[in-house]
Amino acid sequence: MTQSVTLDALDRRLIHALQIDGRASFSRIAAVLGAPERTVARRYHRLRSALVVRVVGLVDSRRIGMLDWFVRIDCAPDTVEALTAALAQRDDTSWIAPVVGGTRLTCMVRTPIEGTEAGRPLFDHLFRTQGIRDVEACCVLRPVAGVGGWAGRTSALDAAEQAALLDTAPEPPDDLDDLAEPSGWGDGEARLVGELALDGRADVAHLAAATEWSASTVRRRIAGLRAAGVLHFEVDVSPAHFGYPLEALLWLEVAPAALGEVTEALSRHTAVAFAAVTTGRTSVFAMIQCPDTAALHDYLADDLAALPGIARLETALVQRRAKRAGPLLLPTVAERPHAATRRSTR
Repeated sequence: MTQSVTLDALDRRLIHALQIDGRASFSRIAAVLGAPERTVARRYHRLRSALVVRVVGLVDSRRIGMLDWFVRIDCAPDTVEALTAALAQRDDTSWIAPVVGGTRLTCMVRTPIEGTEAGRPLFDHLFRTQGIRDVEACCVLRPVAGVGGWAGRTSALDAAEQAALLDTAPEPPDDLDDLAEPSGWGDGEARLVGELALDGRADVAHLAAATEWSASTVRRRIAGLRAAGVLHFEVDVSPAHFGYPLEALLWLEVAPAALGEVTEALSRHTAVAFAAVTTGRTSVFAMIQCPDTAALHDYLADDLAALPGIARLETALVQRRAKRAGPLLLPTVAERPHAATRRSTR
């Protein structure tokens, strides 16, 4: 569990900077924020040790031959907690949340794209699990909002400060085309992103040991994967720390002719943490962050109601997030914060 921590202005500016470049050095960030480097580093380590903030490395599933699915599971009330805990331990799951009501949970699942039966073993396993009554899986066709980070936590830096961080980002390697090819993804890359998923700021020496590569190769591969759009970094922090504790899940049935206009609008809505076009009974799935139920009502009645082509809307309130974008941190890691933070990028 995360500790009770109140984010001040410097914390929020630091989080925004990390969302722009999760592996930026503390010296780079400090120069943009106008704060001492030691203060910036101390703030980050404090927040990470409290399990409030961490940087996670994420992979674009489509670029490595995988599919993402949003899965809704209907199960007996006494099955929800055990199933949530079991799914949270899997490497191929994320965004796990029981919804208010006690008999349903949602999650994102990643499966191989090869063949129409690639994801069947997991789904068959779910159907065979005692207490599960129904499973509905919707394939993510295209993310349309929230890929670069939720807007609610990326408003602390002005345009000049954001540009300063972007201008000092590492240059992509000369052999970018080779790195972007499917053949450029192998066991070493999988180990690399596995470590970065646990700690996006893990230092190069640690990553070199994990991959059995040289430090220069690690730097080159990270730069290449980022430039090719395979790898990006996300700040994993609960919106509750920004005053948005209420999370709702929306399923929108949108007329095909209006799909472009609706998704474009969702990409501009501050309340939308993530949205995607999917297969299934509804064509758009969205995660919404609000301060309270009144704000959610206003979003549904005003922002969404103003959009054309929405024939039906289904909503559910999230009870809690058992797992977010990154892998679940085991208690042994959480109980040894200094072991995790001292490997972080300086």
